[in-house]
Amino acid sequence: MLSGLRFDEGALQTELEVIANRFGKRLDVDSPIMDLRLPDGSRLAATIPPVVNPRPLMTNRKFTSRNFTLTDLIRSRMLTEEQANTLTSAVRNAQNILIAGGTGSGKTTLLNVLSDAIPDEDRILTIEDTAELSIRKPHVISAESQTDTHGGQVGFDDLLKAVLRHRPDRILVGEVRGVEARTLLDAMNTGHRGPLATIHSSSCAQAIVRLAALANRVPGSPGIEATEREVRRSLDTLVFISRDVSRDGGRRHVREILSLTESE
Repeated sequence: MLSGLRFDEGALQTELEVIANRFGKRLDVDSPIMDLRLPDGSRLAATIPPVVNPRPLMTNRKFTSRNFTLTDLIRSRMLTEEQANTLTSAVRNAQNILIAGGTGSGKTTLLNVLSDAIPDEDRILTIEDTAELSIRKPHVISAESQTDTHGGQVGFDDLLKAVLRHRPDRILVGEVRGVEARTLLDAMNTGHRGPLATIHSSSCAQAIVRLAALANRVPGSPGIEATEREVRRSLDTLVFISRDVSRDGGRRHVREILSLTESE
């Protein structure tokens, strides 16, 4: 918990700048937003003035070290046994799967667990802004975008394009949030089967709209309606997971599994 900590005027920003430099990141007036993974696996997000006022904002998000299994998620009622069977079958059959939900809903946890159903012989490449995935498979290569650094900038879309040239059996995308949505759609439409990705959304239907909107930001896109049709043709299964704080003690639930076909 950080709520009890107190810093002298200017001390927090100085410490954050030291941390940024240690990990090859920039945190200054020209680059006031930082997001990085610490050695213990936790995620540090920081924003400094003038973007926030009057003092820097810092959040340290810690992740459990426990390696959850599908049985654990069923026991905790995150999903039913029937839902678990449906999703593991979809993964084994190399379906294109998108997991939707809000912040803290359990998207990354579910993706980690579902990846256990990927055959051991598959070559897996993971792509993230800040590394959070923990894939328990023998052939995993983890790639992390390099932005807000002192060196060259390697954005999420640049990284995804580079990874595709290495002909992975599976692509796992930590979270789709920008123009990389277009590259991901193109990949699914050109023979790259079985990707798992997450996206911020409030339902399966809204996930389709959001993915299309992100892909449609690329110049020369055919328009939102055509892109939504493309999303429906590209995806096989959508999952919506939510965290109900008010009614169930914050328990996470798979609320919906939507199966798509190529027919519109």
